[in-house]
Amino acid sequence: MTFRFELDLQLFSGEKTEKATPKKRQDARKKGQVAKSQDISGSVILLSAFLCLIAFGGYIKERLVSLFSDVFYHRLTMNVTQENVMLMLGDYAVEILLLLAPIFLVIVVMAVIANYAQVGFLLTGDPLKMKFSKLDPIKGFKKIFSMHALVEFLKSLLKLTIIGYLVYTTIWDARSHIAKLGQIPVEEAFHFTSEVTMNLGIKIAAALLVLAVLDYIYQKYEHEKSLKMSKQDIKDEYKKMEGDPIIKGKIRERQRRMALQRMMQEVPKADVIITNPTHFAVALKYDGSQMDAPQVVAKGQDFLALRIKEIAKEHGVVTIENKPLARALFQRAEIGDMIPGDLFQAVAEVLAYVYRLQGKVK
Repeated sequence: MTFRFELDLQLFSGEKTEKATPKKRQDARKKGQVAKSQDISGSVILLSAFLCLIAFGGYIKERLVSLFSDVFYHRLTMNVTQENVMLMLGDYAVEILLLLAPIFLVIVVMAVIANYAQVGFLLTGDPLKMKFSKLDPIKGFKKIFSMHALVEFLKSLLKLTIIGYLVYTTIWDARSHIAKLGQIPVEEAFHFTSEVTMNLGIKIAAALLVLAVLDYIYQKYEHEKSLKMSKQDIKDEYKKMEGDPIIKGKIRERQRRMALQRMMQEVPKADVIITNPTHFAVALKYDGSQMDAPQVVAKGQDFLALRIKEIAKEHGVVTIENKPLARALFQRAEIGDMIPGDLFQAVAEVLAYVYRLQGKVK
């Protein structure tokens, strides 16, 4: 009894305790509401960039040295004209593009993969729509002091702490080499600096990637929580998808009334009404020039059978009592159907009797 009361209380209060339905998830996805962590894309891009620098370091060094040396070898004696300057700038632009192409391509590919791994293929313009509700200062003030804002602040603080720790430990470990930079050749100093920078960059990117994965798990949890529905929400959604049962019932009832009305309009056109006599009534019609066999144009049971007989009486349609034939026709033939073949003989005898009464020949 207590359990039933708690369920009723949840239903009344509209508490969102149920998992989202597939339709709710699909509607949210169309609006761009998906579980996604922006940190994953950023950390993947950062890590990819540093790994790309390691992989293509020789290529980038060669292009960079060629770009700077070209100024001293070929441009100092160049005749400065508008055409020559434009040509030089065009050559440098191509060189810079070739220099950055490997990093740019890797970053773009990894960014696409990172986003696709989180949300799949999703293309929607709903988040870009102008919504005046976003300009509400009260809602904006509430967002500043919300739990979401607090979590984001703690995440930023944690990231800064980890980055600061990695920078401190890396530089501290290399302090003896840093102190000797003024005493070693420039090339060796550049090599040491690049090595420390790459090492630090990969450490930071890897740490941020771990935090991003944890953030994605949290974002997924928050997304599932935001999609939760109450029992009433599920009922309302079902009504929208399947139609309100009350309205559907009214439509079916109206359809039944219309079908009944059409059936009753066919009773005056019948040749004979075969009855049980009180439980069943079946109206038959036969036109030898258009039909292969007699056709059931109306049938009813109990009150409906009584109504069929009343209409038949009002329009002078002959009513014949034949209990087994009436029951067989009612059970084995639907409205608009031809009578079963094994009942031809019995129905033919009834129709012949009716035609003799009416003085017809068919």
